[in-house]
Amino acid sequence: MSRQIHVGPVAIGGGAPVSIQSMTNTPTHDVEATLAQIRALAAAGCDIVRVAVPDLAAARAIGALKAGSPVPLVADIHFDYRLALEAAEQGIDKIRINPGNIGSPERVRAVAEACKERGIPIRIGVNGGSLEKELLAKYGGPTPQALVESALGHARLLEQFDFHDICISMKSSNVPTTMRAYQLMAEGYDYPLHLGVTEAGTPELGILKSAAGIGGLLALGIGDTFRVTLTADPVEEIAAARQILKTVGLRREGPELIACPTCGRTQIDLIPMARQVEQLLKTVAKPITVAVMGCVVNGPGEASQADVGIAGGKGEGVLFQHGRIVGKAPEDQLVPELMKLIDTL
Repeated sequence: MSRQIHVGPVAIGGGAPVSIQSMTNTPTHDVEATLAQIRALAAAGCDIVRVAVPDLAAARAIGALKAGSPVPLVADIHFDYRLALEAAEQGIDKIRINPGNIGSPERVRAVAEACKERGIPIRIGVNGGSLEKELLAKYGGPTPQALVESALGHARLLEQFDFHDICISMKSSNVPTTMRAYQLMAEGYDYPLHLGVTEAGTPELGILKSAAGIGGLLALGIGDTFRVTLTADPVEEIAAARQILKTVGLRREGPELIACPTCGRTQIDLIPMARQVEQLLKTVAKPITVAVMGCVVNGPGEASQADVGIAGGKGEGVLFQHGRIVGKAPEDQLVPELMKLIDTL
C-alpha cells in the first residue's frame, strides 16, 4: 500500500478512495473565469483542480481562487521556483513541479522548505516528452525504465532536504509505456501515484486510451488519484473519469447499464431501446445495475446479476429482477414498464 498525503482535506494513498482531478484552461489570473470553471468541475464530481501558474500574476491570484474554491487546488509550476514560493505563500494545497527544470539544488531546497513549513505536498510530474537527455541516451528513448529513473531521481532530490510528502506521476502518450512505468514504480516503492495518459487526444480516442491505461492500472490495484486528459472542455474529463471508476468497481454511484450486443436471435429493435434506457437512467440516482437484453431465452439468465432488466422477444418482452421474470409487456411498453419497476426499488 502506498503512503498517504493530504491535498487540503482530500487524502491520497494509504487506502483512501481514488480521487478525480482535472485542470482549468482559463487564464489563471482571471479569477472570475477560473473560479467559474473550478466550480463547474467540482459540480461535475472533480475532487481536486489544478491551475497553471506561468507567471507572477497567476501565482498572486491563488489566494483569491482558494477563497472561492469548493475543492483543493494544485499549482502547476515549471522553470521558475519563485512561482512555487509565491503559490505556497498564497496558500495553495499542492504544488506540481519537475525538480529537474527549476534550477539548482538550492532552489529545490527553497521550494521543499516552503512546502514543508506549510504542510503542502509536491507532485513530481515526469512526462515521456521531456525526459533528461542522459536518460534518453541510456535507455534509447522514453522507456518505462527511463520514466521511473527520472521520477526517482527527482524524489531523492526532495528527500535530501527532508521532504517526504511526495506524489509521483509518470505519463506518456503511449499506453503500454505508461502502464509498465507505473507497475515498476508500484512494485518497488510506496509513493502515492497520480495516473494519467498524457496528450490522450480528443474525447473519442482519449477516453479509450485513458480507459485502457488508467482503468487497467486501477483494476490491478495501482494508482491513488488520476486525471483523464482530453482535448475538450475539462468538465468532459470528469464524466469519463467517473465512468472509469465505476467500470473497475471503485465507485458505486448511480445506475450501471449492461446490454447484450445483439445476434441473430434478436427479434426486437434492441439498439435504440438500449439507447433510450441509457438516456432515461441519467435521471436515476439509485446505485443499481440495469440490463437490456435481446433474447427472452437467455437474457434473464445471462443478466442474473442485474437488479432489474428487460429481455425482448417477437413483439413483446419480459421484465426480470435478478434473473427472475416478474412481468411481460408489448415491445413498445417495455421501456416504460422498466422505468416503473425501477421506481419501486
